[in-house]
Amino acid sequence: MNLKNEYIKLTPDSRLYNTPIPLIGLTGGIATGKSTVSSLFKKKGIALIDADKLVKEVYALPASIKMIKEKYPDVISDHKIQFPLLREKFFKNPNVKSSIETYIYAHLPDIFNQKLKSLGPQAFVVYDVPLLFEKNMEHLFDLTVLVYCRKETQITRLMSRDGITEDMANTILSHQMDIEEKRKKADMIIENDQGLTELETEIEKTLKKLGIYQRS
Repeated sequence: MNLKNEYIKLTPDSRLYNTPIPLIGLTGGIATGKSTVSSLFKKKGIALIDADKLVKEVYALPASIKMIKEKYPDVISDHKIQFPLLREKFFKNPNVKSSIETYIYAHLPDIFNQKLKSLGPQAFVVYDVPLLFEKNMEHLFDLTVLVYCRKETQITRLMSRDGITEDMANTILSHQMDIEEKRKKADMIIENDQGLTELETEIEKTLKKLGIYQRS
Protein backbone atom coordinates (compact mmCIF):
# COMPACT_ATOMS: atom_id res chain seq x y z
CA MET A 1 0.00 0.00 0.00
CA ASN A 2 1.20 3.47 -0.86
CA LEU A 3 0.11 7.01 -0.10
CA LYS A 4 0.07 9.81 -2.69
CA ASN A 5 3.11 12.06 -2.33
CA GLU A 6 0.92 15.12 -1.88
CA TYR A 7 -0.20 13.76 1.50
CA ILE A 8 3.33 13.18 2.77
CA LYS A 9 4.00 16.57 4.30
CA LEU A 10 6.33 15.99 7.25
CA THR A 11 9.79 14.63 7.99
CA PRO A 12 10.38 12.07 10.73
CA ASP A 13 11.78 14.64 13.15
CA SER A 14 8.61 16.75 12.88
CA ARG A 15 6.11 13.90 13.29
CA LEU A 16 4.54 12.67 16.49
CA TYR A 17 7.02 10.38 18.28
CA ASN A 18 9.45 10.94 15.38
CA THR A 19 7.56 8.34 13.36
CA PRO A 20 9.75 7.38 10.37
CA ILE A 21 6.83 6.85 7.98
CA PRO A 22 3.85 9.08 7.04
CA LEU A 23 1.35 9.37 9.87
CA ILE A 24 -2.39 9.80 9.32
CA GLY A 25 -4.38 10.97 12.32
CA LEU A 26 -7.87 9.47 12.51
CA THR A 27 -10.29 11.15 14.88
CA GLY A 28 -13.97 11.87 15.47
CA GLY A 29 -16.46 12.69 18.19
CA ILE A 30 -18.48 10.46 20.48
CA ALA A 31 -20.96 8.35 18.49
CA THR A 32 -19.66 9.50 15.10
CA GLY A 33 -18.50 5.97 14.19
CA LYS A 34 -14.73 6.32 14.46
CA SER A 35 -14.31 2.85 15.98
CA THR A 36 -16.27 1.34 13.10
CA VAL A 37 -14.06 3.16 10.59
CA SER A 38 -10.93 1.92 12.39
CA SER A 39 -12.24 -1.64 12.24
CA LEU A 40 -13.00 -1.35 8.52
CA PHE A 41 -9.56 0.12 7.85
CA LYS A 42 -7.90 -2.83 9.56
CA LYS A 43 -10.04 -5.30 7.61
CA LYS A 44 -8.70 -3.71 4.44
CA GLY A 45 -5.15 -4.38 5.61
CA ILE A 46 -4.32 -0.81 6.59
CA ALA A 47 -1.79 -0.50 9.41
CA LEU A 48 -3.56 1.17 12.34
CA ILE A 49 -2.61 1.92 15.92
CA ASP A 50 -5.27 2.70 18.53
CA ALA A 51 -4.26 5.36 21.08
CA ASP A 52 -6.83 4.17 23.64
CA LYS A 53 -5.40 0.65 23.54
CA LEU A 54 -1.89 2.02 24.01
CA VAL A 55 -3.04 3.94 27.08
CA LYS A 56 -4.47 0.71 28.51
CA GLU A 57 -1.10 -0.97 27.90
CA VAL A 58 0.66 1.79 29.83
CA TYR A 59 -1.77 1.41 32.72
CA ALA A 60 -1.11 -2.35 32.73
CA LEU A 61 2.66 -1.93 33.21
CA PRO A 62 3.84 -3.12 36.65
CA ALA A 63 5.59 0.23 37.12
CA SER A 64 2.31 2.07 36.47
CA ILE A 65 0.36 -0.01 38.96
CA LYS A 66 3.13 0.49 41.51
CA MET A 67 3.12 4.26 41.01
CA ILE A 68 -0.64 4.54 41.33
CA LYS A 69 -0.67 2.27 44.39
CA GLU A 70 1.90 4.50 46.08
CA LYS A 71 0.00 7.73 45.31
CA TYR A 72 -3.60 6.54 45.39
CA PRO A 73 -3.75 3.20 47.25
CA ASP A 74 -7.55 3.35 47.57
CA VAL A 75 -7.99 2.79 43.80
CA ILE A 76 -6.02 -0.48 43.81
CA SER A 77 -7.68 -3.81 44.59
CA ASP A 78 -6.11 -7.25 44.08
CA HIS A 79 -3.13 -5.55 42.43
CA LYS A 80 -5.42 -4.06 39.77
CA ILE A 81 -6.44 -0.47 39.08
CA GLN A 82 -10.13 0.14 39.74
CA PHE A 83 -10.80 2.61 36.95
CA PRO A 84 -14.23 3.81 38.17
CA LEU A 85 -12.53 4.92 41.41
CA LEU A 86 -9.64 6.50 39.52
CA ARG A 87 -12.05 8.38 37.23
CA GLU A 88 -13.87 9.64 40.32
CA LYS A 89 -10.60 11.08 41.57
CA PHE A 90 -10.06 12.69 38.17
CA PHE A 91 -13.35 14.55 38.41
CA LYS A 92 -12.87 15.60 42.03
CA ASN A 93 -9.27 16.73 41.74
CA PRO A 94 -7.86 18.13 38.45
CA ASN A 95 -4.34 17.80 39.87
CA VAL A 96 -4.77 14.02 40.05
CA LYS A 97 -5.93 13.93 36.42
CA SER A 98 -3.01 16.11 35.34
CA SER A 99 -0.48 14.01 37.24
CA ILE A 100 -1.72 10.70 35.83
CA GLU A 101 -2.00 12.03 32.26
CA THR A 102 1.54 13.43 32.42
CA TYR A 103 2.78 9.99 33.48
CA ILE A 104 0.79 8.19 30.76
CA TYR A 105 1.87 10.56 27.98
CA ALA A 106 5.51 10.20 29.01
CA HIS A 107 5.29 6.45 28.41
CA LEU A 108 3.26 6.52 25.19
CA PRO A 109 6.18 7.07 22.76
CA ASP A 110 7.88 3.79 23.73
CA ILE A 111 4.62 1.83 23.58
CA PHE A 112 3.73 3.43 20.23
CA ASN A 113 7.10 2.59 18.70
CA GLN A 114 6.91 -0.99 19.97
CA LYS A 115 3.51 -1.35 18.32
CA LEU A 116 4.76 0.26 15.10
CA LYS A 117 7.71 -2.13 14.97
CA SER A 118 5.39 -5.11 15.50
CA LEU A 119 3.41 -4.12 12.38
CA GLY A 120 6.44 -4.80 10.19
CA PRO A 121 7.48 -2.66 7.19
CA GLN A 122 4.74 -0.19 6.25
CA ALA A 123 4.44 2.70 3.78
CA PHE A 124 2.36 4.67 6.31
CA VAL A 125 0.35 4.17 9.50
CA VAL A 126 -3.03 5.43 10.72
CA TYR A 127 -3.11 6.55 14.36
CA ASP A 128 -6.60 6.53 15.91
CA VAL A 129 -6.58 9.44 18.39
CA PRO A 130 -9.92 10.51 19.96
CA LEU A 131 -8.59 13.81 21.36
CA LEU A 132 -6.35 14.74 18.44
CA PHE A 133 -7.73 18.27 18.07
CA GLU A 134 -8.44 18.78 21.77
CA LYS A 135 -4.74 18.17 22.47
CA ASN A 136 -3.66 20.42 19.55
CA MET A 137 -1.73 17.57 17.92
CA GLU A 138 -2.78 18.13 14.31
CA HIS A 139 0.56 19.69 13.27
CA LEU A 140 2.29 16.41 14.18
CA PHE A 141 0.49 14.43 11.46
CA ASP A 142 0.98 14.41 7.71
CA LEU A 143 -2.79 14.29 7.34
CA THR A 144 -5.83 14.38 9.65
CA VAL A 145 -9.05 12.53 8.84
CA LEU A 146 -12.30 13.17 10.70
CA VAL A 147 -15.18 10.71 10.96
CA TYR A 148 -18.12 13.10 10.88
CA CYS A 149 -21.84 13.09 11.49
CA ARG A 150 -24.20 15.91 12.41
CA LYS A 151 -24.75 16.68 16.10
CA GLU A 152 -28.36 15.55 15.76
CA THR A 153 -27.13 12.15 14.60
CA GLN A 154 -24.66 11.98 17.50
CA ILE A 155 -27.48 12.63 19.95
CA THR A 156 -29.76 9.99 18.40
CA ARG A 157 -26.97 7.39 18.40
CA LEU A 158 -25.94 8.21 21.97
CA MET A 159 -29.50 7.87 23.22
CA SER A 160 -29.91 4.53 21.44
CA ARG A 161 -26.48 3.16 22.34
CA ASP A 162 -26.35 4.12 26.00
CA GLY A 163 -30.06 4.23 26.84
CA ILE A 164 -29.90 7.84 27.99
CA THR A 165 -32.15 10.88 27.66
CA GLU A 166 -31.70 13.61 25.11
CA ASP A 167 -30.73 16.02 27.90
CA MET A 168 -27.98 13.67 29.07
CA ALA A 169 -26.72 13.20 25.51
CA ASN A 170 -26.52 16.98 25.12
CA THR A 171 -24.68 17.25 28.44
CA ILE A 172 -22.09 14.70 27.32
CA LEU A 173 -21.57 16.49 24.01
CA SER A 174 -21.23 19.85 25.76
CA HIS A 175 -18.04 18.59 27.41
CA GLN A 176 -16.39 17.84 24.06
CA MET A 177 -15.13 19.98 21.21
CA ASP A 178 -18.05 20.61 18.86
CA ILE A 179 -18.01 18.31 15.84
CA GLU A 180 -18.39 21.29 13.48
CA GLU A 181 -15.24 22.84 14.94
CA LYS A 182 -13.40 19.58 14.34
CA ARG A 183 -14.67 19.57 10.77
CA LYS A 184 -13.05 22.95 10.17
CA LYS A 185 -9.72 21.67 11.46
CA ALA A 186 -9.59 18.33 9.60
CA ASP A 187 -7.79 17.84 6.28
CA MET A 188 -10.23 15.18 5.10
CA ILE A 189 -13.75 14.09 6.09
CA ILE A 190 -15.40 10.67 6.17
CA GLU A 191 -19.15 11.32 6.22
CA ASN A 192 -21.12 8.97 8.49
CA ASP A 193 -24.64 10.30 8.82
CA GLN A 194 -26.29 7.24 7.29
CA GLY A 195 -25.81 3.48 7.53
CA LEU A 196 -22.98 0.98 7.23
CA THR A 197 -23.33 0.55 3.46
CA GLU A 198 -23.01 4.28 2.92
CA LEU A 199 -20.05 4.42 5.33
CA GLU A 200 -18.24 1.68 3.42
CA THR A 201 -18.76 3.69 0.22
CA GLU A 202 -17.32 6.77 1.94
CA ILE A 203 -14.27 4.79 3.03
CA GLU A 204 -13.72 3.54 -0.52
CA LYS A 205 -13.87 7.13 -1.77
CA THR A 206 -11.39 8.25 0.88
CA LEU A 207 -8.91 5.47 0.11
CA LYS A 208 -9.17 6.22 -3.60
CA LYS A 209 -8.47 9.89 -2.94
CA LEU A 210 -5.44 8.99 -0.84
CA GLY A 211 -4.18 6.70 -3.59
CA ILE A 212 -4.08 3.73 -1.23
CA TYR A 213 -4.03 0.30 -2.82
CA GLN A 214 -6.42 -2.08 -1.08
CA ARG A 215 -5.92 -5.74 -0.40
CA SER A 216 -8.75 -7.89 -1.58
